[in-house]
Amino acid sequence: MAWFWLNAGVPPTEVARRLGHGVAVLLRVYANCIDGGDDTMNYKIGDALG
Repeated sequence: MAWFWLNAGVPPTEVARRLGHGVAVLLRVYANCIDGGDDTMNYKIGDALG
């Protein structure tokens, strides 16, 4: 379930809270399951940089 929520864009802090995990544990276990989103992330980074 966590991988689905992460891929849907739910913040890791919220996923961890709902599953009763710490964020560090969540990301250590599920970070390799996050797919795609490169274009969206690049846009957000570019937008934040101005």
